[in-house]
Amino acid sequence: MPRLIFFCGHAGTGKTTLAKRLFAQLLTVIGPTCLLDKDTLYGQYSSAAMAALTGDANDRDSPLYLQHLRDPEYGGLLATARENLALGVSTVVVGPLSREVRAHRLANRAWLGVGDDVTVRVVWVHLAEQEARRRIIARGNPNDAWKLAHWDDYRARLFMPQAEAYPELLLFDNAVGGEPERQRLLHALLA
Repeated sequence: MPRLIFFCGHAGTGKTTLAKRLFAQLLTVIGPTCLLDKDTLYGQYSSAAMAALTGDANDRDSPLYLQHLRDPEYGGLLATARENLALGVSTVVVGPLSREVRAHRLANRAWLGVGDDVTVRVVWVHLAEQEARRRIIARGNPNDAWKLAHWDDYRARLFMPQAEAYPELLLFDNAVGGEPERQRLLHALLA
């Protein structure tokens, strides 16, 4: 039975690092698995498209990007995941997916386009806003320039799902996420 595992959360929370840190252990237990990171799959495409549209290749958060490129990128990401799952390859998907989490779409098999033969797990990786902002600044990724220049607009989109309202999520606080917490998360992903 293939697994579809999402690592979601806002920028700077460490979702990619966490997914990669657990990947080898997941692979050992669940067999053939691929990792699909939204930034890896669509980063160069987004840069080219935004450079052509706005002259700013690093724009990933402006209204233009959010209205016209975001959803097709996520659609392609999920279509690629479904192709792998259909081949029996478990898939780890990394991306913010905040709209989808907020709307409970990642718990909706019909919306995901996966059958009951696929085990779905969704991890929400989070940090306090100021720590995430500090990490965004420290990583120095040009794609974060719009976020940092328009922090109040960006932060208006941030949210923290509450466990009782989002029972489908495995909440992971990356500020306290040491090895014991990662192993508990791994156990929950494999349950």
